[in-house]
Amino acid sequence: MPHASAATPAGLVSSAAPKWTTEDIETLFALPFNDLVYRAQQVQRQHFNANDIQRSALLSVKTGGCSEDCKYCSQSARHEAKLERESMLELDQVLAAAKAAKAGGATRFCMGAAWRGPKDRDLERVLDMVRSVKALGLETCVTLGLLRDGQAEKLAAAGLDFYNHNLDTAEEFYGEIVSTHTYAERMATLEKARGAGMKICCGGIIGMGESRRIRAGLLAQLANMDPAPESVPINHLIAIPGTPLEDVPPLDPFEFVRTIACARISMPKSYVRLSAGRQGMSDELQALCFLAGANSIFYGDKLLTTGNAETGKDEALFARLGLRGV
Repeated sequence: MPHASAATPAGLVSSAAPKWTTEDIETLFALPFNDLVYRAQQVQRQHFNANDIQRSALLSVKTGGCSEDCKYCSQSARHEAKLERESMLELDQVLAAAKAAKAGGATRFCMGAAWRGPKDRDLERVLDMVRSVKALGLETCVTLGLLRDGQAEKLAAAGLDFYNHNLDTAEEFYGEIVSTHTYAERMATLEKARGAGMKICCGGIIGMGESRRIRAGLLAQLANMDPAPESVPINHLIAIPGTPLEDVPPLDPFEFVRTIACARISMPKSYVRLSAGRQGMSDELQALCFLAGANSIFYGDKLLTTGNAETGKDEALFARLGLRGV
């Protein structure tokens, strides 16, 4: 259902690329549930083994004290979430976590730091982490916030495979969630990473009080990137006490599955990842998400600052469903 007259987000888009309008994706959302999931499963099978699930591990290498005001985040120094600020981890701590993740079956190791963006002296330490984790035979990913000129090239030279920088939500809703940096600044960082030759990990957060149209707009903006992000994390809001979104009503689980299916259809070659919020999902809901096109998870007992589904529980679920971790 690509549409030639779609509005293009700033940068990262070729005029020759198929484009999706928000209305196109709203039409997908409105399909009967069975029809939508069936279509998503058909698309997935054209590009992936439908029973393979890519597994990534995520480690916070610098926690808390962030200057930004993202309303969903417990790491913001502006909120009242009870999160203890921690200094950057030492290299040996990161390597120990990466080795454990690899032993547990993860194939990609992601490192996150709570900054607006890295200072050059901090970036040097992250570069050492990237080189060392890469030497273990793992794919590497970092999320460091906004990048300045030249920083993406240094990360790429160190062997970084993926740069994560989520759009969070559609541009028209963005000001309701973040005020300390702009949507355009996020897009500029993605352009820097792509320009340096790295792959992009970019998705958003669902359930922040946004409308279905906003969810459709986010997916259209992601799908219109050329190329689309190789990895698309779909996060379900964790309403953390002490953050401005702590009282947001929970999202209908079927709406979350619909979002996964629309992501799969509009970005057929991307890995669509179940990310934050999976700990609170039943096995049955996760199975529906896999059926709807999710083919990647964060693996391990903890994400940056919140809990995640336990590794043993994931292995049991994979066995019940006949899924294979890759």
